[in-house]
Amino acid sequence: MSKRDCYEVLGVSKSADAAELKKAYRRLAMKYHPDRNQGDESADEKFKEAKEAYDILSDPQKKAAYDQFGHAGVDQSAGMGGGGFGGGGVGDIFGDIFGDIFGGSGGGAGGRRQSRGADLRYNLELTLEEAVHGMEKTIRVPRMSNCATCKGSGSRPGSEPTNCGTCHGQGQVRMQQGFFSVQQTCPQCRGQGKVVSDPCSSCSGQGMVRDEKTLSVKIPAGVDEGDQVRLSGEGESGGPGARQGDLYVQVRILQHDIFERDGDNLYCEVPVSFTTMALGGSVEVPTLSGRANIKIPPETQSEKVFRLRGKGVRNVRNGAQGDLYSKIVVETPVNLSKKQKDLLKQLEDELSKGGDKHSPRRGSWTSKIKSFFDDLVT
Repeated sequence: MSKRDCYEVLGVSKSADAAELKKAYRRLAMKYHPDRNQGDESADEKFKEAKEAYDILSDPQKKAAYDQFGHAGVDQSAGMGGGGFGGGGVGDIFGDIFGDIFGGSGGGAGGRRQSRGADLRYNLELTLEEAVHGMEKTIRVPRMSNCATCKGSGSRPGSEPTNCGTCHGQGQVRMQQGFFSVQQTCPQCRGQGKVVSDPCSSCSGQGMVRDEKTLSVKIPAGVDEGDQVRLSGEGESGGPGARQGDLYVQVRILQHDIFERDGDNLYCEVPVSFTTMALGGSVEVPTLSGRANIKIPPETQSEKVFRLRGKGVRNVRNGAQGDLYSKIVVETPVNLSKKQKDLLKQLEDELSKGGDKHSPRRGSWTSKIKSFFDDLVT
C-alpha cells in the first residue's frame, strides 16, 4: 500500500519552516495519540503516519532526500543505516514536541526551567477626594524576598548547592510510557537542578525570607473602585536567577458623607426649605472643586434633579469630565413653636380656599382614588 505524501499528512506546504512543521505535528499527535483514542485502530494509524511524516520533514537530510525521490529516497537512506526512525529516536521527538507544553525546554539535554516569583495584590483604601484628584501613597507590603545572608542560594555562606541526584542537574525529568515521552520539572529540585546540602541558618535553606518593603505608589487622578496599579518586579522572589513577580495595587473607595459615585458622575441630595421651593431662591451645594449655587425656580417640586456639568470626576483613561447631579428634597420643618404652627394653619386655610388650584397633583390623585373605588363598587 502506497504511503501518503508527508506534506499532505501534516497539512502544510513544501515551504513550511521548522516552527510550522512542529505546530502541525503537535496538533495531530495530540488529536490521535493512543492514550486519547484507546481501541481506535484508525486513530493509531494516523498517529504513526503523522509521527513518520514529522520525523522525515524535520530532519534536513531526510527532507532533502524525500523532496527529490519521495519515500523511496528515505527508505533507501534507512537501508544504508542513516534514517528511518533512527537518530534521536521516538522518545526524543516527543520530548521536543510535548516538552514545550509541560514546561521543558526540549531536546535531549532538558534545559532548566526559569521560574518566576508570585504576583501579589494589595488593597489600597482611598477617600473619594484622593481618588478623584490623584496622589502619591506610601504603602508597606509583606512579601518573600531573597535571603541577604546566602544571596538566595539557600546554602550556608562558603558552601554551594550540589547537583540534584534525581535529574542530575538538568532541572527536568523525562517520564515515558510506551512511545509517549514527556519532560517535566524535576519534583526534587523544582527545576533548579541543584539541591541544598548545607542550609543557610537565616532562611533554613529556602533561599527566601519574609520581609516588608516600603513602596511609593502614584495613584492617577480619576481611579475608581476595582482599578489596579501595577508595580513591575515588586512581587515575591522566584529564587536565584528568576524574575521577581509583580505587585498589583487594587483601589477601594471609602464611603463619602455627601457624594455617591457612579462611574464619572457624582450624586448628592440637597435639603431645601418649603418656602424656598414655593417662592424660589438659591441654594448652595458642595462640589469637589469648591462651592456652587443652584437657582431654584418658584414652585419647584420635591426630588427635582439639577445637573451641574463638569463637576463630576475626570475619567482616568480618556480625560472626559463627568457631571454632578443634585436632587432637591423638601425638608419638613420640625420643633415648631405655637406661633409658627398657627401661621402654617392660616396658610393651609388660605390654600384650601383655592381648591385644587394650588395643589394640582393632590387634586389629580384624589380624582384617581375616587375613580378607583367607584370601579370597585360597580
